[in-house]
Amino acid sequence: MSAQQESGPPSLLRWMREGLEIPGLIASPLLPPVPIPAGQGQPVMVLPGYLTTDTSSVRLRRSLGAAGYAAYGWGLGRNVGARAALLAQLGRRIAAIARSHGQPVALVGWSLGGVYAREIAKLQPQDIALVITLGSPFSGNPRDNNAWRVYELLNDHPVDNPPLPVNLAAKPPVPTIAVWSRRDGIIAPHAARGLPHESDRRVDVDCLHLTFARAPNGIAAIGTLLAEHYAAAERGSGP
Repeated sequence: MSAQQESGPPSLLRWMREGLEIPGLIASPLLPPVPIPAGQGQPVMVLPGYLTTDTSSVRLRRSLGAAGYAAYGWGLGRNVGARAALLAQLGRRIAAIARSHGQPVALVGWSLGGVYAREIAKLQPQDIALVITLGSPFSGNPRDNNAWRVYELLNDHPVDNPPLPVNLAAKPPVPTIAVWSRRDGIIAPHAARGLPHESDRRVDVDCLHLTFARAPNGIAAIGTLLAEHYAAAERGSGP
């Protein structure tokens, strides 16, 4: 791709297409689970995107539960932006889940939730088995998306100056997979894909930003990545 294509937010047309998915996102808790490869009780936490709650990941968590995983929401209400206290609360919750299961937790973070997942994995790698981000803006210019103006309107800090020290592009010291989509209308694909050294693996899924955690192909991709990770862990190889 050219430098011009690799900068800036998605087009207005793609952003408007995302808006058509809002009713489906609201109705997604009513949808049945998607069949995915079986788990063996491993704990998996799903972190919601900006301005959403655990309701947005009900179908994904229901699919994980039906497959045999122990699925959790983040349990911290609506995701309204970066807060030092929020990161501390999230860390305590993850540590408690890891202790109760006797093993680290896999984190699946949608959009801004994936940014939190990467950051908490840098602070508590002993509690985290894997980080999967779904259209998360961790790489490049933090304004290469169509959400930063809303973020700054509702928060007391610029999107590029959060109230806690972070290096978003730095890879966490745990297996890290960046799931992104060429069709994403909210986060620029290059910002969610990142550079090769910023994650262990980059996976392109054909979906919109608002369907990562509810569309069958998005959920199927997450299930496959989890199964591959745990199979590799049993063999003692790869993320």
